[in-house]
Amino acid sequence: MASPSATPMRSLDRAFDVLGVLEDARHPLRLSDIARRAELHVATAQRILNVLVDRGYAAREDTGYVAGPAAVATAHAFLVNNRLSPVALPILQELAATTGLTPTLFVRVGHSRVPIARVEGRNPLRYQLPIGDKLTLHLGAGKALLAWLPEDEQAAYVTAATPFTRASGQQVTAEDLTAELQRVHTDGYALSQDERVQGVTSVSAPILKDDTLLGALSIVGPSTDLPEADHQSIITEVRHAAKAIAARCA
Repeated sequence: MASPSATPMRSLDRAFDVLGVLEDARHPLRLSDIARRAELHVATAQRILNVLVDRGYAAREDTGYVAGPAAVATAHAFLVNNRLSPVALPILQELAATTGLTPTLFVRVGHSRVPIARVEGRNPLRYQLPIGDKLTLHLGAGKALLAWLPEDEQAAYVTAATPFTRASGQQVTAEDLTAELQRVHTDGYALSQDERVQGVTSVSAPILKDDTLLGALSIVGPSTDLPEADHQSIITEVRHAAKAIAARCA
């Protein structure tokens, strides 16, 4: 027989599953699509959505459901209260000023990375990377987070994510990604070129406090602004900045 807390906890899990579906969507979703993606019965998904709409975490539009405005308030509360952003911002500003490139602070959310702070460099990026957007872990700065996941969790992620193709056209197998993550962990940084966007290079490093992964710091710019001759100096700056952020976290 299920314990008294089993049913409420399962309902909470299902509500978060539905929220996750809405967060990942780039357009309104029909009820049937939400139920399928959350692996729920349509009636169950409808009950959950009704509560989420009432609480403002979902909104009903003519063409389907989207994430609601209450999620913005929750995100704002995190941005105001998290310990990383306040200590990192001056360091990001200094990096942007000295390198002319764009530094970004990421945290891991489940099997995604989320940018929570950024300072634009002299040459703004051609593509948008909104604060709060969910991005993959196997491209760019995500590798500086993925490389520090527990071994079994990392292996499960790699299996699910591969094979894939980078913006450069490079095909990446599970063996390729596993070997790269081992190098990232050993070297303490990730160098990424033409992975998410062609013509863009980034250098990323984990932010570690007493072996606890707090986030990742990445600096990115057009490859023309970050030639190979400058890679080592940028790697050194990013790693030092990541350590400085960690040291300032209480």
